[in-house]
Amino acid sequence: MFKLLKKSKHNKARLGELHLLHGIVKTPCFMPVATRGALKGLTSDELELINTQIILANTYHLMQRPGIGLIKQAKGLHKFMNWQKPILTDSGGFQVFSLGKFRKIMESGIEFRSEINGCKYFLTPEKVIKMQINLGVDIAMVLDVCTPYPCSYEETEKAVRLTTKWARQVKNMSTKKTRIFAIIQGSTYQDLREKSIKELSALDFPGYAIGGECQKELYKVLDWTVHLMPKNKPRYLMGVGKPENIVESVKRGVDMFDCVIPARLARHGVVFCWHGKRRHELVQALKSAPVKGEAFAHKMHFYSKIHITNSKFKTEHEPINKNCKCYSCKNFTRSYINHLFKIKDPLGARLATIHNLKFFMEMMKEIRDNI
Repeated sequence: MFKLLKKSKHNKARLGELHLLHGIVKTPCFMPVATRGALKGLTSDELELINTQIILANTYHLMQRPGIGLIKQAKGLHKFMNWQKPILTDSGGFQVFSLGKFRKIMESGIEFRSEINGCKYFLTPEKVIKMQINLGVDIAMVLDVCTPYPCSYEETEKAVRLTTKWARQVKNMSTKKTRIFAIIQGSTYQDLREKSIKELSALDFPGYAIGGECQKELYKVLDWTVHLMPKNKPRYLMGVGKPENIVESVKRGVDMFDCVIPARLARHGVVFCWHGKRRHELVQALKSAPVKGEAFAHKMHFYSKIHITNSKFKTEHEPINKNCKCYSCKNFTRSYINHLFKIKDPLGARLATIHNLKFFMEMMKEIRDNI
């Protein structure tokens, strides 16, 4: 399923290909998040126009609305949402974790009450994988126990134990259509991260993800983790989407990313812009050794963010970014998009979302071209 094509001479960055039922995905890659089977405001055609290779949807949300059975009747999620390229679905472990007092983690699975209608659900590892297989997706994620940050050693140890136990229960459920990825847990404890990797690697899943809420100490966790992951399998870092964090993670050997950042910020009028010397600055960053320290404090200078709703853009009759060739920048000005946000027309959020996702797709191509 995964073909490793090349390794960087400067660090541990990798160039590869994921061979999936609905197409080949070039890695490193970024997956836009279509949580409920839709990326707010965008059509499948628009996602293709910005060179999206693969998207992410969420089993937890699709299970509640419109329901797995209905999507199966529609012959799978691809046909239901008219998307012909690969789809990865998250198991919903993170979403259930975020319910707090409305969920109960047990040896056999997770019980929770829906925040939508109050109905009680019980998820087992097998049920979660079966739902994803019924959706017809290319990559399914195991049910895991996602830890908060910070998290006690005892709580993290329990999360690692249950995550491994549940992964063991579904390790043989991969099909030719749907490949299963396991999720490494361990929070910010090196020995537990290493334990999780060792136990899950022994189960020989098609791919592996790094999970857990530890953004502040991300680089430290990656330095403990990535080099121990199977070299012939794809490595997926869940929920990380700041450009500098993506670049630094690629340099450590990560292949796949997803995050709501580009679309969510766009809906609030925040857009990403390339700097004029973007290629030089990005290439220099890719050639350097991995940065140490706290991820949240780390900045790179090949891009910036602007608030298109700021009044100063009212009279700027130029594209969001002169160095961008997306549909939004080729056809509309900062002034017009500023106007759309001011009058609360949804077209403003649509155009900003198209631009931001195009920025991320171009960034990943630049990264691949320079490994």
